[in-house]
This record gives sequence, C-alpha cells and structure tokens, in this order.
Amino acid sequence: MSTLTSHHVTNILTQHAEEAVFLWLKRSYLVHAPHVALRHLARNDNRLAAHIDGLRVAGDEGWKLCEGQLSSEESGEMFPAMLMALESKQQARIDKLFALAEAVPAMRSGLHSTFGWVSAQFLQGTVKDLLASSSPFRRLIAIACCTLHRVDAGKAIIDAIRDSNVELRARALRAAGELGRIDLLTLCEQHTNDKDIACQFWSAWSSAILGERKHSIETLKLFFTPGPFQERALQLALKVMPLNEAHAVLKSFASHSADKRMLVKGAGIAGDSFYVSWLIKQMETLKLTRLAGEAFSLITGLDLALLDLDRKPPENFESGPNDDPNDVNVAMDEDENLPWPDPEKIQAWWNANQHRFQNGVRYFMGEPVNVEQCKKVLLDGFQRQRGAAALYLSLLQLGTPLFPTSAPAWRQQRWLVKRE
Repeated sequence: MSTLTSHHVTNILTQHAEEAVFLWLKRSYLVHAPHVALRHLARNDNRLAAHIDGLRVAGDEGWKLCEGQLSSEESGEMFPAMLMALESKQQARIDKLFALAEAVPAMRSGLHSTFGWVSAQFLQGTVKDLLASSSPFRRLIAIACCTLHRVDAGKAIIDAIRDSNVELRARALRAAGELGRIDLLTLCEQHTNDKDIACQFWSAWSSAILGERKHSIETLKLFFTPGPFQERALQLALKVMPLNEAHAVLKSFASHSADKRMLVKGAGIAGDSFYVSWLIKQMETLKLTRLAGEAFSLITGLDLALLDLDRKPPENFESGPNDDPNDVNVAMDEDENLPWPDPEKIQAWWNANQHRFQNGVRYFMGEPVNVEQCKKVLLDGFQRQRGAAALYLSLLQLGTPLFPTSAPAWRQQRWLVKRE
C-alpha cells in the first residue's frame, strides 16, 4: 500500500481549496440563473461542501492554504478562509479577514456569503459580538447574517436604521422588509426621502413589502431609469401596482428604444396575458427572442425546452466574449442559458390555449397570482422564477419573511418541508 507524502497531501488540500473557490464562484451565478432548479443548486452545493470538508479535516493546514489564497484579493478566495475562521472560532483569524474585507471592497461578497452558508451552531456568540461592535461594518455583516438565516436581530435593526452610517442604514432598511418586520413600517417610511440613494430605495422597497403601497411605489418609480436598483424596483412595483398603472409604466418604456429590454421584462413581470401576442412577435428579433421567451413563460408557465417549443440557436451565433483580442465587447450574454423560442410553435400553442387566459388578470406561471401557486413554483421552479414566487408570497401574506432562494440548498429544502 502506498503512503501519502506531505507533498501529496499538500496537492490534495490545494485542490480542495481551489475547487471550493471555483464552486463558490459558480454558485454565485447559479442562484440567479434562469435554467437552474433547487435540485441543480443542491448538486453544486454538495460538491462545494465536500471540498470544504476536506479543508476542515486538515485543520490548521487547511486554514494556511486558504489564507495563502487571499493575496489575490478576490471574493471567491475569501469564502473558504472565512468559513475556516468562523468554524474554528479563532478571533485573530476572524479579525484579520474582517480588516481585509473592509479594506478591499471586492472581497466583501465572499464574506457576506460565508455568513449565509455557515451553520448557525458556528455563529453563536460571534454574531452577538458583531451586533454589539462599535464598527458599522461589523454590525452590517451581523444584520446581513441574521437576515440570511431569517433570524430577527431585534432592536439592533432599529438602531442601525437610525445610524448615521449610510451603508449600515441601507442594510437595516432592507432587512426590515426581508424579515417581514411590519412593526418597522413607519420607521421605513420615514426614510423614503433619505438623502442617500440606497437608503431611499431600500426604505421604499421594504415599505411596499410591509404593506404601504402608495408613497413607496411612487418612490420606486424614481428608480425605473437605468441604474443599480432598476430591475429590483420593477420586479416589486409591477407586482403590486394596479395593472392599469403597470400598463402606463410599460407604455413609457415603449417610447424609448433603449428601454426595449426593460419593456420585455416588464411585460412578463406584470403578468397580463394581453402582452402575450406582442411577446411572441418579439421572439422574431434576435436580441430579444430569448428574453421574450422567458417573459412568455413567466406568464404562461410553459417550460419551452421541455415542451419542444424551442429551436436551435442561429448559425455562427456567439454568446458572450469571444477569443478575438480585438473585440471590445467583453460583456457576458445576459440571456445565456435561456432557451431559443420557436415563434411558430409558440403561436400555434397560443392559438389553441389563449382561451384559458383572461386579459386584465395578473398571471404567474400559468395561474392567476395566488399563494398555492407561488408555493408550488418555490418548490419546482427555476431560480429566477423562485425568486419571483418568494417575493409574491411576502406580498400576499404580510409579515411573511422573504424566502431566501440563495441559501444553501439543504437549508432551503428543510425550510420548505416545514412550510408544507
């Protein structure tokens, strides 16, 4: 029997550390992907957990390898390092990583993600100390952690909403809505005119989720123009405003060619079958076809690929960056992994089935919006659809925490069983 040398062990641990980073990066995409169901996310999460186990078993050697990767100053490398630090409860390691994340903003998403991944047993005491910290950054992470685990941080959220630090204040305002804290509605409303844009957005976002549907929607409309909050604003506002108001919003997008993608997305979010024929027409346009197919599915509930309502991509079509060093377009394809709809097949289906739909009714995945349908989509839908279902459930049942569709798959599965 061969014996593993220290060199072999180091190579194995290096592979565990590198794969953990790779699978975390992959996961960051999968949680928002249009073709990924919870079972698919679970496969990636199980693979990631296996590599974490390998590092965990190695103890200090595993930590040293993770620590060595931090020189890249990337979020992915922060994830296994912070996980090892939190589980070991070695404060010096935790402090080092907090200082690094605070100094290098690019690493913060990895730190945030780790607190959402780690099991609650490893967070006891640590999060309590973070909530009591004088550092706004540490309090922000603690509130984000509690929210990711759907644990109410209590008075700490109120204190954070009243804090002068805008990043902490914005995160606390967001947490109020995510946790269904109806008791904080008035406090959230007071910040819809906040001087900080992020605070203004999250105050309106949470106010709408917590039941105030007038002033909050007017504030959200301010974010319909291109910017970091545009899509979130549309996703929420178009779900709650009366359909006649949603039509007016979409009409305004129609008058500007630059807003065509938002118009297509908005039609799917609004959910009125009135838009279906128009969406089928947009499937004939190369740049809009897959997006229009997704919007069509959001209204009708059809899985285009499963039902053979899709087609092959056009010849010579390139998705995202290519190998040409002279090509200045390096942006990823926003519609990657969406099926290519076949307009003729879909039109034939619509001709045979449109009698099942009534104009002027908001549909979601083939049914008028209702709690049971949203629960079903949360169980069986793709990630983007699941996110919409979670938002609808909080809107339909005031005080219901927003279901975290980006949580570790096994935790989501456990929570979903409890909901049944």
